[in-house]
Amino acid sequence: MRFTRLVIEADRSTVSLTLHPSLTVVAGVDERVRAGLTEELIGALGSNRSGVHLELADDDGRHLAVFRPRNGSHRVIEVDHGADISEDYRTADGRIDLLSHHGIEPRRARELLHLDRDRLDAATHHDEIVNRLAEIDQTELWSAAATVRVTDDELRALNDGIDRAGEDPEAVARVEQRHQTLETALERFRLLRHRAFEASIVLLAAAVVLTLVQPAFALGVLAVGILGVLVTFVFRARVEAAQRLEDAALAEVGAASYLGFVVKRVDGMFTGSEQRRRLLAVAEDHRAAAVRWTRLAGDVSVDWAMAHHEEIETTARLRRQLRSLDTVSSTAPELDEDAADTAQAVLAHLGRLRNLGTDGESFPLILDDPFVDVPSATKLALLEVLSRAAGSPQVILLTDQEDVASWARLEALTGEVALVEPHMEVRHDTGASGLAV
Repeated sequence: MRFTRLVIEADRSTVSLTLHPSLTVVAGVDERVRAGLTEELIGALGSNRSGVHLELADDDGRHLAVFRPRNGSHRVIEVDHGADISEDYRTADGRIDLLSHHGIEPRRARELLHLDRDRLDAATHHDEIVNRLAEIDQTELWSAAATVRVTDDELRALNDGIDRAGEDPEAVARVEQRHQTLETALERFRLLRHRAFEASIVLLAAAVVLTLVQPAFALGVLAVGILGVLVTFVFRARVEAAQRLEDAALAEVGAASYLGFVVKRVDGMFTGSEQRRRLLAVAEDHRAAAVRWTRLAGDVSVDWAMAHHEEIETTARLRRQLRSLDTVSSTAPELDEDAADTAQAVLAHLGRLRNLGTDGESFPLILDDPFVDVPSATKLALLEVLSRAAGSPQVILLTDQEDVASWARLEALTGEVALVEPHMEVRHDTGASGLAV
């Protein structure tokens, strides 16, 4: 969002303020006037400023006019199409409120859209970690951060892989136990079957002989032989039951046979050994990356730095820009750390306004003579930095400093900056006097 024009009606006088989309310097205004303009600029976005009219362009490129007559309904007009879109900005109680439309409370708007020297001094002591990281070579800093992240991700993946590939000791024990039971049952069955075969031959021969001599004894011998065969069937059933139990245990570990289970375990041992060797290598790489990061950034975590990546890089670019001022201009001053911190605080505040609305809408920054007590030469360098950053979002600088006004007069010749020097004039057609441009 960028202000285009602000019109204030007070009794029979009118104040009209035309604003540049990037940077407007309103010069020659004392503390009382600066406070009044700040209140009107922010209040024009709210819901209780009758007699204050505002023209603006939103981030979607629409040109809007907010009319707030003292006697009459307040409206919002989309200028390019002449459409009344007041209902889009009307609150539940019927008032037009652009701040509410973008999800911003009035108190929060006053805290964020307005920045004076006192709040700027507080802000310069707020971002010590960002400033410290910004002083480090950014290529080396973010390369170290990326290495920590990559090795950490690889380490986690390997650990997860080993965990997933790990054997269930209870399931393995069940397979081994049931296989042993099956082997025992098979061994007993083979031994019984062999002996039963030999006994059946002997008993059959004896039964044939006894049939000729004592038929009654032959039947007893034959019954004993049949009993031996039945015992063999019982042992066969035990083998089959043991086989079913082993198959169930093998299914739990994903094997179709005991041989397959053994082969899988042997293969897993070799694979696990390779994974563990890889794990040790990656762990060493991660440790080295962490040591490198700590040497660069101290006790700042990689996660915190990555979360503030844009802010740190913006600050670093600012530091480079400030250091290069002396190469751009032979008269440019060498900025000390305090001046650099001041510039960084202003740009950081601009960054907060870039997507202030809940819908991502940007809002202008109103600077209330922020560079008071700054040496004149340093002040001019800070103004150069500000002019380069202004526009995203819009900046309105209110000042009573003559050196700032002089700088703005020269910059206004390029069209990159607008200078407004209000003065009182009397309108003879109405007899009204007012502050005009």
